[in-house]
Amino acid sequence: MKILQLGKFYPIRGGVEKVMYDIMLGLSERGIQCDMLCASTEGHPQQNIKVNDFATVFVIKTSLNVAATKLAPKMISKLRKIAANYDIIHIHHPDPMATLALFMAGYKGKVILHWHSDILKQKTLLYIYMPLQTWLIKRADMIVGTTPVYVQQSEFLKDYEHKINFIPIGVLPIDADQSIVQRIKNENKGKTLIFSLGRLVEYKGFEYLIESAKYLSEDYRIIIGGKGPLQESLENLIKLNNLQEKVNLIGFLSDEEAYAYFMATDIFVLSSIIKTEAFAIVQIEAMSCSKPIITAHIPGSGVSWVNKHNTSGLICNRKNPQELAECIKLLGENKDLYNKLSLGAKNRYQENFHRNVMVDKTLQLYYMLIK
Repeated sequence: MKILQLGKFYPIRGGVEKVMYDIMLGLSERGIQCDMLCASTEGHPQQNIKVNDFATVFVIKTSLNVAATKLAPKMISKLRKIAANYDIIHIHHPDPMATLALFMAGYKGKVILHWHSDILKQKTLLYIYMPLQTWLIKRADMIVGTTPVYVQQSEFLKDYEHKINFIPIGVLPIDADQSIVQRIKNENKGKTLIFSLGRLVEYKGFEYLIESAKYLSEDYRIIIGGKGPLQESLENLIKLNNLQEKVNLIGFLSDEEAYAYFMATDIFVLSSIIKTEAFAIVQIEAMSCSKPIITAHIPGSGVSWVNKHNTSGLICNRKNPQELAECIKLLGENKDLYNKLSLGAKNRYQENFHRNVMVDKTLQLYYMLIK
């Protein structure tokens, strides 16, 4: 069996790319040929990267930016040359360039469409892309989501329930540098540490996490990692509410630094507010470190399926800083509840979101499709 993962970018930065890459790694480590075809980002050169004996990443140079999406036209010719080598093409959505390449390649084999999220805010892009998206949905032999919730509630997929399944995202447990973990703990000694991580963009809802600090005592400290266009406005919000001692925006974190914060923190908070946040890998990374999760309920999103209320964490109403603060205090002050949810987070990760679980389910669906 030979598989091609088709989708976004290299180097690996976002969640979609990480899922593609981890599936490729997991399958190739089991001796199954699984390659990856993607466009470059951050000026990465066009090249073929031999990952191991069973996996190669074909990186095609991005040359255009149109309607807020990156285009690498040479993906079309590359896919035409190699498509016949594969039994299954596993395409990751949303990615107009990958869809166009598949449309133009003339591939006759099996196609799995991995529906990571709807296109919600980029209305111009969706208008241009809609005919291709409709073709892809019809062309796919199977459509999978990252949770059973998201694909079942997507307006775009409502007529295709007969070919819908899901593959939960899985990651390897975090292995952090203990010297960095200890430094973070020393810097926040005596504080209950709340950590959040993500791009500083509107749908992440960081303003509500910041405002929750108004209802917390000086015993709590909120650390937010990541960069983005809302950095200045969020910094101004912190100053306006005189929360400099309670909330820190610490900017971009390397993987090594982020992993250390996951290990050092007491509670992980995901404050996202709309279904653009379809899954949130960060919460399963925190769960792998036995950290209780606090999330907001987002209609139509899979976030609240990942974090099971009163099992791996707590779920509150979105856009509600006071209720978010109450959840934080509940975990900070009730040791028995904290310990229960800490153990529950670890167990839920092991049973549902370890990388082996993702690879097992992916293989199961591949064999089902080929048979």
